[in-house]
Amino acid sequence: MRPLKFAVIGINHDHIHGQIGALRQAGAVCTGFHAAEDDLATAFAAAYPDIPCVAEADRLYEDPAIDVIVSAAIPGDRADIAITAMRHGKDVLLDKPGMTSLDQLESVRLVQAETGRILSILYSEHFEVPATVKAGELVAAGAIGEVVTMTGLGPHRLRKPQRPGWFFERERYGGILVDIGAHQFEQFLFFTDAEDADILSAAVGNRANADRPGLQDVGDVHLRTPGGVTGYIRVDWFTPDGLPVWGDGRLFITGTHGTIELRKYVDVAGRDGGDHLFLTDRKGMQHIDCSAVELPFGRQFIADVFERTETAMPQARCFKAMELALRAQQHAEEAA
Repeated sequence: MRPLKFAVIGINHDHIHGQIGALRQAGAVCTGFHAAEDDLATAFAAAYPDIPCVAEADRLYEDPAIDVIVSAAIPGDRADIAITAMRHGKDVLLDKPGMTSLDQLESVRLVQAETGRILSILYSEHFEVPATVKAGELVAAGAIGEVVTMTGLGPHRLRKPQRPGWFFERERYGGILVDIGAHQFEQFLFFTDAEDADILSAAVGNRANADRPGLQDVGDVHLRTPGGVTGYIRVDWFTPDGLPVWGDGRLFITGTHGTIELRKYVDVAGRDGGDHLFLTDRKGMQHIDCSAVELPFGRQFIADVFERTETAMPQARCFKAMELALRAQQHAEEAA
């Protein structure tokens, strides 16, 4: 099988490095990149001297040798990039959030159905975290019985002086439940094996950044599947400066026979490193170091492109996670 060829359009978020890494580690080749911003292009070219800079995005869209367009553009611009790529016969791998409005989501869904292309979103807090991958294997194997509830916590470090202007513009980043909350909605659907959920309550706020009124620095959601499995999601920009990583991401899964806790990036005042999984079941308690667990997303996505399958992530779940995030964001803002 020939190597998959991809190109990058839009490099506004550092998640682009994870997207490129996932594909390259699985054997894909990046044939070029386009960035509208000269300063970003210069830094990117220095980091990836083997990837040619292309002045016009149309050259990448129109190149028949390119299989996939990868993008971490400004969130509000990602839907248009995806639509253009699909209409040029390309599959697409976006950073989260893939869309910042329900109208964008509807447009992307229609074009995806019309073209039959793959539209995937690399929800990095799942697909780039070995502990989350291991938790999925354990839940699928019945290690904790049937899932009853899931709690996902996604605190992030703000780094306000270093953020670009669009980061503080609600229409461009989508709101906190859409932006960083999208990770949690995808994980909720994944671990509960649900196809949909109802938003029971949602709230957003700006508690400590009055100088940036467009920023939402905290948000939470309570949701429930049609089968009665419940979830709670909390995201914020309040990671303390003393924490050695960008956020103390946690995931708690309660099942009928046991529980799983993930300490994804740091074990506060505990073990070194990240990717800690704690399993408690009928036999006792154990800590599992997940740092060496394989991340299969890249090779699965490449196989999906060539074989037209959905092994990396079902297309329906990719869209449903964004739909839930967008609906929760709307609910929270209407209730404010």
